[in-house]
Amino acid sequence: MLKTLLVDDEPLARDELRQLLAGHSDFDIVGECGNAIEAIAFIHRQPPDVVFLDIRMPRISGLEMLAMLDPDKMPRVVFVTAFDDFAIQAFEEHAFDYLLKPVDPQRLAKTLARLRRETAPQPLDILRCLPPLEVVPCHGVNRIVLLPLAEVEYVSSRVSGVFVQAGDGREHFTELTLRTFEERSALFRCHRQHLVNLRAIHEIRLGENGVADIVTHAGRSLPVSRRFLKPLKEALGIPG
Repeated sequence: MLKTLLVDDEPLARDELRQLLAGHSDFDIVGECGNAIEAIAFIHRQPPDVVFLDIRMPRISGLEMLAMLDPDKMPRVVFVTAFDDFAIQAFEEHAFDYLLKPVDPQRLAKTLARLRRETAPQPLDILRCLPPLEVVPCHGVNRIVLLPLAEVEYVSSRVSGVFVQAGDGREHFTELTLRTFEERSALFRCHRQHLVNLRAIHEIRLGENGVADIVTHAGRSLPVSRRFLKPLKEALGIPG
């Protein structure tokens, strides 16, 4: 049984695909999401085996969403697209499967057969072709904030989740993981639980035994581990 997630901002498109998949009992639809932000949260909390992913969605596209997922929780992805031949060729070169809208039942059957047959991890080379993160989807009370990465001072991992500290003093919760930030942004790891925006650093206060603290331009402080102090100095062009 393959746990399957449908991600498309068009309810009719999800309905069509759900009905087509109903004839294939080994594909269990465990959820449906109407946008990329909902899908990121779902995938990180309840990792499916397969995601049927629309590309053209508002605010965050399917490709941008893919770049925001933790690589350790990356499902197999089938793009559902109305893109032209050039884009389809790019998907084929990177071993991602695709379906053209409206979905043809026979073409879907071939895709499902491929998913049943291939169990190896999906190549992620296509992610190298995507631009780095530009916005961070953050969750608040009855709202979602798309915070520009340039406004982020640092991100921190806690028992309760990952939190983004903005330069204006506000703190936001995000479903993105530290690994995603480390691999898909210019934020720099200074501690096992923290990544920092190098442009937000006002000073580094050196302590004993090779430990240190960063002080941001806004006056907030976060620790620097011994193992990350030298690389941090090198990144900032500080000798020694």
